[in-house]
Amino acid sequence: MQKTDLSLYDNAWFNPGGNALKRWLWYIINALVFNSYFVPISGPKRMILNMFGAKIAKGVVIKPKVNIKYPWHLHIGENTWIGEEVWIDCLTTVKIGANCCLSQGAMLLTGNHDYTKTAFDLMVKPIELEDGVWIGAKAVVCPGVICKTHSVLSVSSIATKSLEPYTIYCGNPAGVVKSRNIVGS
Repeated sequence: MQKTDLSLYDNAWFNPGGNALKRWLWYIINALVFNSYFVPISGPKRMILNMFGAKIAKGVVIKPKVNIKYPWHLHIGENTWIGEEVWIDCLTTVKIGANCCLSQGAMLLTGNHDYTKTAFDLMVKPIELEDGVWIGAKAVVCPGVICKTHSVLSVSSIATKSLEPYTIYCGNPAGVVKSRNIVGS
C-alpha cells in the first residue's frame, strides 16, 4: 500500500498571480490593515483592495481581522458584508455577488490537496457566491462550490457541493433544511 510522502510535494506549476514584490507587499498590508484591528473602517480597505487588482463595489463592509489571500482574484458586489475573522483564500477566482453576508469566522477555501496522491498534490477551484447569499458564522465553502442566489449555509456547516437558490443548508456535509422565503420589511 502506498503512503503519503510530503518530501515529494511540488506546487511549482501553481502561479498565484502578481510578482514576488506585489505578493510580499500584500502580505504586509493584509497583516497590518485587514487581519488586524488597526483599520476598523471599510472605505480605505475597499480602496486598497482595488489598488491590488480586486474588483470591490461600493457599499462593501469589511470588518476587522479579515484574512484575504491574493486579492487580485477577488470580486465583491455592492453592499456585501464581510464579518470579523472571515478567511477568503483566493488561490484562484472568488466571486461574491451583491448583498451577500459572510458572518464571523466563515471560510471560502479555493485550495485543497489530493489525498489519493503520494505527493499530496495541490488542487485549486474557483468559488462563486451569487447575489443575496448568506454564509453563517464558522461555515466553510469548499473549492469549486457555487452558492446560488439567496442560498444560506448555516452556522458551522460545510458546503462540499453547490447550493441551490433560495434554499437553506445545514450540517457536514451540508444538506437541505428548507426553502428560504424572504418577505418585505
